[in-house]
Amino acid sequence: MAGIQVAGRNAAADGLAAVATHVGLLDASGTELTGGTPAYARKAVTWNAASAGIRTSVGALLFDVPAVTVAFVGLYTAITAGTNLTMMPVQGATSSLPKACSYDTTGDIFTSVAHGLANGDRVIVSDVSSAGLQTSFDENTVYFVITSTANTFQLSLTSGGAAVTTTVSMNAFVTKCVPEVFAAQGQYNIAAAALAIDMNLI
Repeated sequence: MAGIQVAGRNAAADGLAAVATHVGLLDASGTELTGGTPAYARKAVTWNAASAGIRTSVGALLFDVPAVTVAFVGLYTAITAGTNLTMMPVQGATSSLPKACSYDTTGDIFTSVAHGLANGDRVIVSDVSSAGLQTSFDENTVYFVITSTANTFQLSLTSGGAAVTTTVSMNAFVTKCVPEVFAAQGQYNIAAAALAIDMNLI
């Protein structure tokens, strides 16, 4: 974030943490989970003090979940209803950080040097600026990586499918998502400090 000092990034993280009081889980369509026995419910969250523009979650959060695929973690303003402030993909590894990319309509190619993504990886796309994503791409959709090379890749709505196309070039973040599939009732754990409000990525 060029031009914004650490104190400013900390203040931004403080502002979001003040209203992000609960954590929820969502499926691959971006719909919050429901049901199960014991029933799924959001969990209250508290945040460590901001440091270098980041606030991490205090303590572990354990969710009861039905037979479902958990794909996203959401930050909410209330234990029920309220506002969904942001959705973060289930990471599966701490190295799965957002990759800064440029999208070129010539060949429908994303370019990101040494991105580390492989064919079949699932990702979400988020915008870099207030201009938003171009038509055909949606922040609440999970895409599959195809035609991956060391520095480029395309995205598809299905594994091994056709590339998603749009008519305007753009810059974006692409973040790997590793959904966890529950074949039956189970529990989903978010470890202490595993959630981060990171104001260095916006």
